[in-house]
Formats: sequence, structure tokens, C-alpha cells
Amino acid sequence: MQARRYDPINPTAFQHLYQQRKDLYQQLLLLRSQRNALSKAAAAHQKQQQQQQRSKKPSSSASASAAALASNTRERSIQQAQVLKADIKKYELELEAIEATLMTQALLVPNAIHADVPRGDDPVVLKQIQGDDRHKSNNNKDGWKPLDHVALNEKLGFMDFQQASRVTGSSFYYLQGMGAYLELALIQYAMDKAVQRGYLGILTPDIVRTSIANACGFQPRRGESQQMYRINNGQTATGNDDKENGASSNDDGGGLCLTGTAEIPLAGKFMDQIVPQVDLPQRCVGFGHSFRMEAGGRGVETKGLYRVHQFSKVELFAVTTPDQSDALLEEFMALQEEIFTELGLTFRILDMPIQELGASAYRKYDMEAWLPGRQKWGEISSTSNCTDYQSRRLSIRYRPTHPTQDNTLFCHTLNGTAMAVPRVMIAILETFQQPDGSVEIPKVLQKWIPGQPTKITP
Repeated sequence: MQARRYDPINPTAFQHLYQQRKDLYQQLLLLRSQRNALSKAAAAHQKQQQQQQRSKKPSSSASASAAALASNTRERSIQQAQVLKADIKKYELELEAIEATLMTQALLVPNAIHADVPRGDDPVVLKQIQGDDRHKSNNNKDGWKPLDHVALNEKLGFMDFQQASRVTGSSFYYLQGMGAYLELALIQYAMDKAVQRGYLGILTPDIVRTSIANACGFQPRRGESQQMYRINNGQTATGNDDKENGASSNDDGGGLCLTGTAEIPLAGKFMDQIVPQVDLPQRCVGFGHSFRMEAGGRGVETKGLYRVHQFSKVELFAVTTPDQSDALLEEFMALQEEIFTELGLTFRILDMPIQELGASAYRKYDMEAWLPGRQKWGEISSTSNCTDYQSRRLSIRYRPTHPTQDNTLFCHTLNGTAMAVPRVMIAILETFQQPDGSVEIPKVLQKWIPGQPTKITP
């Protein structure tokens, strides 16, 4: 946990809480058993009294004595029942509080890590792919220095940050004209690539229950600020309408938040499901908007589209059996590599070290594109195998074809970014820019843009 920059858990305190929970649960079982025994005894006594009254007619004095005895017995039973009811309620509340504390602590424990994850401070470069030589704007040919996408925008006018900052705030933006068409083209291209491979296309909600995001492992590390936008409108997600529509028992009443990635609602789509093994793996590709509170300070590293509060994203997601997940991770990486190769980008694939793994990740690959205007590499994609981290918290199970002892087992989940639109847009604009200020449009995107233009011109 320390290597991954998550606060450590005190095992002694955790064990103490667990023992408290165990003792409370046993005491609660005993009290409930006593309550049930008292109820049965009261019912048996009442039945006996009724039978005696039907079988004979006692004298008036005997009748009065029996009635008084029955009344006293009933009164004692009522008093005992009231005491048991109060004790049971007390222990239930204590148990609920301890279980909530245990769950909060358990959610802080990150996933295990793959044996081959790099142990040093730096990622391992697995592969570097050179883009189309015709578009190597970083070669400074004829003394020409490529511009960054912000400077290009001054000529092309496809982004409006100034008005967006007045309407919403800093790190928001308008895309207009060819900027808007280029985003839509990137989305449709990425969705089409995945769907052609048999992935199920999904448009996801942009608002989810906070408990679902937490279960997916979205939590700040030590020294980091909260990145999710929480919705605080005086309402929670546990109303009658939710129950009628099958709201999950997983919900903790913690309200709603904006999604940080389509991975969250895609994982939630399988929540509380039991999938036959024969139907696995299940692959899907979802489009949604991502919202991040932490956009960094304003400067070269964050200016323009590079780090924003809202952006469009196409996400790969899969649910598998444990023995399928490693192969699916390689499949995701191969699809991502194909997408960025077809776009003509220069990029590299990195095997990320321990400290770069999120709470849910068992293994993670990043892809970085060369950004000529910035003269440095910038992350454009990632893919992770989360094994059973999310499925345990969301109760995503499968039923083995030939079960042995357990009728159901936990699935593995994987996610990968097929298209983080702003980052890829930066890479395209800076890679394919020309000395005259125009930008060549990658051939694979042209059919998705009205009129199928080959260039973006000033």
C-alpha cells in the first residue's frame, strides 16, 4: 500500500474491529434465538389455555385463579419480549456501525499486483511505434518549428476557452467547427473499431451512485485531492422510484456523482449479475463523458485541452473468468495499438510500475504519444486488468459449467481507453500540422467528417 501511495491500514485495529463484529453477531444470534423461543412458548401457552377452556368448565374460583396466572404469565412474557426487542435493536445498530467502519477500511485496500509489474520508479518501455514519416512535424525541417495545439487554435479557431471560462469556469472549453467534427469522428472511429471486433456498443449514464464509483476503486491516494464531482441537491439515490426499478442493495445511500470514466457505469451494468461461464468473456465498448475536479495549475503542462474538467471518452470493458483476463488485457492493448497506428501517431507502450497502479489495477499498460508542439511524450491511453477487485465489491459472478464446491465464482474485470478525445486530438493537431498552419486529417477519420475533407485550414 505504501508503494502505491495509499494510506496504510492498522492490521491490529482492523483485527480488533473484526472480532467486535464477530462477537456482536454471535450475541445478536443468541438474542434472536431467545426471542423466537419466547414467541413459541407464548404461542404454546395460549394454545394450551384454549384447549383447557374447551375441555372443562371450572368453578368460578378456579377460573379466576387460572385467569390471574395466565395474565401474570402473559405480562412477564410481554416484559421479556420488550427487553429482548430493545437489546436486539441496540446490537443491530452497533453491528451496522462496525460493519460500515470495516467496509470503509476494506475499500482502502488496493488490489494485488502481477509478478511482472516493474518494481522501480520508472515504467518499462515495451514498444515504440513510429508514425507516418510524411507527418513528422518534430523534425524541424527547413528550420520550421511546430506549434502546440493552443497556438494552432489561434489560427484555426476550433476551440473557445475564454467564453467557456465565463460560462462554466477554467479548464472547460467549447469545440466548434472542425474541432467539433474531429471529436465526433474520433468517437465514431473508435466505437466502430471495437464493434467490428464483436464488442457491444453502449452509451453510458454520466451520473452514478457514489457507492458504485467507490466499489470500482476510485479513491484519492495519499497527498491527492478528491477528483470526483459529487452531486449535492438534498436528494439521494434511495427513493421509492429507485427501489421499484431494482436499485441494488450495494447502494449505501451516499448520493450521486459525475462519472470520472465510462468504466464506472460499464462495471455497474454487470453489478449483482450471475453470468453462465459459457457466456464469458463479455466485451463492450462504451461512450460517455468524464468529469475530473483536479485539473492542475495553469501552465504549459495543463494549458489547452491537455488537462480539463470534462472530456469525451470511449472505453473498453470486459468481464471474464480468472483464466481469461490476462489474454483479454493483451487483446485490449493490441486494439489500442491498432487504433493509434492507423491514426499515424508516434507512440510508445509502457508497463507501469507499482506506484502508478490505481487501487483496482493488478497490471496496467499506458500509451504515450509524441507531442511535437510540446516536445515531449503525453499519455493518451491506458488499459488495466482489475482481476476480482471490482467484482467482489459489485457482486459480479459467474456460474461454472462444471461446478465443484462453489456454485458461483467471482469474475475478473478489465478496462481500457479506446479514445480519450482531447489528448488524441492534441496529438493529431500537433503531429499533422503543416508550415502553412493547416492540419492534415488522418485518412481513417475523413469518412466520419461531413464532406470528407483532407485538411483543416485556417
